[in-house]
Amino acid sequence: MPDPASFTTLAELATFNQRDYPDRIAFREGDRALTFAQFGDRTAQVANGLVDLGIEPDERIAYLGKNTIEFYECVVGAARAGCVLTPINWRLAVPEVEWIVQDCAARVLFVDAEYVSIAAQIRASLPSVEFVVCLQDCGEAFVGFDTWRNEQSTDDPGSARTGDDAALQLYTSGTTGFPKGVVLSSTALLRSAFDYSSDTMDLWDEWEEDDVILLAMPNFHIGGVASGIRGLKGAIESVLIREFEPGAALDAIERHRVTKTFIVPAAIAVMLMHPKSTESDFSSLKLVGYGASPIPLDLLRAALKVFGCDFAQVYGLTETTGTVCALMPEDHDVEGNERMRGIGQPINGVEMKVIDENGAEVEPRAIGEIAIRSTANLTKYWKRPDATAEAVGGDGWFRSGDAGYVDEDGYFYLFDRIKDMIVTGGENVYPAEVENAVFGCEGVADVAVFGVPDEKWGEAVKACVVRKPGSDVSEVDIIAHARERIAGFKCPKSVDFVEALPRNPSGKVLRRELRAPYWEGQERQIS
Repeated sequence: MPDPASFTTLAELATFNQRDYPDRIAFREGDRALTFAQFGDRTAQVANGLVDLGIEPDERIAYLGKNTIEFYECVVGAARAGCVLTPINWRLAVPEVEWIVQDCAARVLFVDAEYVSIAAQIRASLPSVEFVVCLQDCGEAFVGFDTWRNEQSTDDPGSARTGDDAALQLYTSGTTGFPKGVVLSSTALLRSAFDYSSDTMDLWDEWEEDDVILLAMPNFHIGGVASGIRGLKGAIESVLIREFEPGAALDAIERHRVTKTFIVPAAIAVMLMHPKSTESDFSSLKLVGYGASPIPLDLLRAALKVFGCDFAQVYGLTETTGTVCALMPEDHDVEGNERMRGIGQPINGVEMKVIDENGAEVEPRAIGEIAIRSTANLTKYWKRPDATAEAVGGDGWFRSGDAGYVDEDGYFYLFDRIKDMIVTGGENVYPAEVENAVFGCEGVADVAVFGVPDEKWGEAVKACVVRKPGSDVSEVDIIAHARERIAGFKCPKSVDFVEALPRNPSGKVLRRELRAPYWEGQERQIS
């Protein structure tokens, strides 16, 4: 494994691996494989190509496409040129894509062949975009990536960037209002793996030469791109699948002898329901990291049984460059325990506390807002000094917007997003707590809980449930099951059954979409 003290930027990381591990496989995608020597040459070519186009240090370039080797060539190539890559969620509608490209003022747009029509649509209205590169062969519409890159020199472009300079700009999911551009530095991206101490996360961040990491989460999400950079930092093989599909993920684990991966709970649930989950060979797996949304205990128990490897829950946000807190494998118990309901302890180099509305730290087990301080916190929100000041105080503490508490042993527990809290009859109810109670009911495949208007209580608790195939579980069954596990005022007052829950690419349920029909015509969206 590379020595973290040997480099401070993504550019230095690329040249380090090229020099010390030239023949190791860096990336594998389908039938394609790329060594670290080839990756080093290609990222230099991308960098020189960007410089040749006149891209200045700290300017933004954009990427609209799925998981590919070329994406990581662009991430590191941009860093070597001194500019900043902005990945764009390819699931967004055309106006949303246009807004992000315009907001970051990207001068170059790299686009997947699937989305060339979007690039053609928006280019006329985006004066900043001067050059479009198609990742595959797009005919005469735009220059192809291979053609453009291969015309460039493999000489080191020699960028003078430092670890504190911006290296990546990710946009938040934007569940309300316009998304915010989160600016992350090389220091943040490199710290996000190398600050783990031996007693917090060594299984995840100690790499052997034969380790293989599966990159199944989307590259525009911090959990996806950070995992890819983690593979580069470990100098190990990263296997890419273009987008998450349970069969493809299961095939990749077996075919390439994957040892580690990060995946969100919604994807774990889909994998476990796939027929291949009972037929695949998971003996190579050492560790599955999961996070990005709460996981019901029953789902976790099923995953532990099927995959037969260690599990570690990781908690973090885009603004913290991913993981800041981890629940280690030894804290996981198939019989269940209190700690499995939490998110673990802060990793090395991270401070966490729970605060009240005035910013004062609260006592253990008192619910408040989780605040985080580390060198991996965001540099700023792009062009949003007001939002930056609101989220990060002068003392460097980032207010996460997550409600939770810490126990006497320093383990943190996540309740929900502050904004998703339901106030019913003067009592605060957090959806995640209710969802955990409902999920264990036989016949429930998925559940989301939110508040709806109620004349008597202000808000009433409602559950939207996805039944398992063949199940006829009823509203009465679900409410009765919940009443055995949580206080009556927290239990759903009604249950609706749906085919699927709307989720964003991070796997988080879009409660706003579920809530909207019930709040139409209301002056306020909360009680």
